[in-house]
Amino acid sequence: MQKFLVTGGAGFIGSNFIRYLLRQRDDVSVINLDKLTYAGNLENLRDLKGNPNYRFVKGDICDAALVDELTPGVEVIVNFAAESHVDRSISGPDAFIRTDVFGAFVLLEAARRYAVKKFIQVSTDEVYGSTDSRGFKETDALMPSSPYSASKAGADRLAFSYFVTYGLPVVITRCSNNFGPYQYPEKLIPLFVTNALENHALPIYGDGKNVRDWIYVDDHCDAILFLLAHGQEGEVYNIGGGNERSNLEITDFILANLKKPQNLKTFVKDRLGHDRRYALECGKIAGLGWQPKHPLEPALASTISWYMENRWWWEKLKSGEYLEYYKKHYGRVL
Repeated sequence: MQKFLVTGGAGFIGSNFIRYLLRQRDDVSVINLDKLTYAGNLENLRDLKGNPNYRFVKGDICDAALVDELTPGVEVIVNFAAESHVDRSISGPDAFIRTDVFGAFVLLEAARRYAVKKFIQVSTDEVYGSTDSRGFKETDALMPSSPYSASKAGADRLAFSYFVTYGLPVVITRCSNNFGPYQYPEKLIPLFVTNALENHALPIYGDGKNVRDWIYVDDHCDAILFLLAHGQEGEVYNIGGGNERSNLEITDFILANLKKPQNLKTFVKDRLGHDRRYALECGKIAGLGWQPKHPLEPALASTISWYMENRWWWEKLKSGEYLEYYKKHYGRVL
């Protein structure tokens, strides 16, 4: 039985990864270490209750004593734990530096002490910054534009340094924008879907022409499992969906799918340091034999249906701290 430590496993991508891993393999056990900040939600994994191969531990990856207690016997660490919302990093960057950089350091140190066999550092395409032309390759310079992306770049390079200096078997992934079930409704797709369902305005930054490459979350999870088996230690791998769309195109698809009026679109002041376009060149992982399986439109339609059918999950999230945050930033937009 191969033992995994998955950090940030109660969040969006982490919870989908744990579910995907346990669905694909019956020879693994998983410890899910999550601090349960606002975006961590145990209901993301309530279907795993009673699963003998799954254990949840509430805790902070910055807590070296706790990490040290959990790591013996672990063969694989997959680090999803991170503060990840760009807007929040602009208004409060300190938490991002602490969790994303220092937390990664704590995990890397534990992995080194206990001879973990594979360490996956989950990074992001945002570390490259914006591009007006070709997609970024893994060898391109990192030019992060926000405290969030800078903190992820720091963790990314710190993980690489542990490979070079200590021989720690690190693989670094840089993925494009994820979407799918259980995504906290502050990110573009779940925010716009749930707002539209409630006939609330959809706050579009600037002119809405910022472009992102979108990938269905199960494809991201599949790519990580693929790289665990086939990725080379010390290497970086871009993971993209091949689905570049502007924010306006995503918004129009959501409105059309839900048969909601165009006047729900509300243009708001652009975000500070808002990158115009992210794009990845993914030939490296493709050369190993991996490709995404989910085209954008059917996967996005399926995601919209999930939010329609699971109002119990998101309606209570769109209250309290969440609501106060968006009132502060968008006034009456929600």
